[in-house]
Amino acid sequence: MTNYQAPDATGFFGEHGGMYVAETLIPALQELAQAYREAKQDPEFWAEFHRDLKYYVGRPSSVYHAKRLSEHLGGAQIWLKREDLNHTGAHKINNAIGQALLAKRMGKKRVIAETGAGQHGVASATVAARFGMECYVYMGADDIQRQAPNVFRMKLLGANVVSVDSGSRTLKDAMNEAMREWVARVDDTFYIIGTAAGPAPYPEMVRDFQCVIGNEVKEQMYAEIGRQPDVAVACVGGGSNAIGLFYPYINEKNVRLIGVEAGGLGVNTPNHAAPITSQAPIGVLHGFRSYLMQDENGQVLGTHSVSAGLDYPGIGPEHSYLSDIGRVQYYAANDNAALQAFDLLCLYEGIIPALESSHALAWVIENAPKMSKEQVILVNLSGRGDKDINTVAKLKGIDL
Repeated sequence: MTNYQAPDATGFFGEHGGMYVAETLIPALQELAQAYREAKQDPEFWAEFHRDLKYYVGRPSSVYHAKRLSEHLGGAQIWLKREDLNHTGAHKINNAIGQALLAKRMGKKRVIAETGAGQHGVASATVAARFGMECYVYMGADDIQRQAPNVFRMKLLGANVVSVDSGSRTLKDAMNEAMREWVARVDDTFYIIGTAAGPAPYPEMVRDFQCVIGNEVKEQMYAEIGRQPDVAVACVGGGSNAIGLFYPYINEKNVRLIGVEAGGLGVNTPNHAAPITSQAPIGVLHGFRSYLMQDENGQVLGTHSVSAGLDYPGIGPEHSYLSDIGRVQYYAANDNAALQAFDLLCLYEGIIPALESSHALAWVIENAPKMSKEQVILVNLSGRGDKDINTVAKLKGIDL
């Protein structure tokens, strides 16, 4: 795995990835790929990116030793990468800043985005306001209901939130509508995809912008404990926060990498969003090839997760490849385990985590007690849980 170079020139990570789109979108994707190749070689592009991350987003985000939670669990020492402290409250802003700078470089005046939990929608609306661009955010009607605070935030920031009532009324359908919109407006519109999925070059591009997470962690953990963690853990839906943590660690053989999918009501039921853990077959969705929840006829299955941001039937192609080659191990945490983890971090550390991040914490709660107190687990706390208060209260039978 030394000098891991995926994707290849055609956008494939092993047998996953590629560019499976309508012919009308091929020129737009080729234009985007060329613009990104040029930007990637331009030191000033990266200098502006890192200036915005520092002065606008507030990076670097800190790492934090969760001592009370570690003591409560009685095993490994738990450290958190505090992406919840970023401006807008999650890791999504890292990628949104990068893509907005690319849109500006390409002369695009209008951006569109899809969102599930709303964090990417908020991040896209934020950068559109920051750079003076028109913004439309596509969001499933069910997600609009369960993420009402983020919908209002997007509107406050000047974005137009478009309700998607088709299909499962969640993230998959929002992405469908966003791609249809892009086909119709490729000349003046830039599509900010929020996850490490979609047609090439998006998986590579999103990964590169999110790698700021893992690069910071490597420096910070060495400064704090004099070495790297034994395990690095992140939740995985499409997979942007996870690939941002994992990619800088790929050649660090002593660091075990764990991705945690949404187990929903159990991977042995139809109500989950865990394509790798449930051994789903390879399929094509939203312009890329990867493991995909589908029936025997290739029809995409419905999904369920208590967390809107993980409620997606596919997974980014690089994650599928990392699973294939055995570099990352993928597990699923069900709704109840995620909710238990949510409560524990609130009670023992005074931190309200996103329900997405709570899935990664659920793996830690199960496995940290089996490890020694000298071992270290680093968890990517990908976002804060303010957006999930209504969902959690409803599940607890509390009227706010």
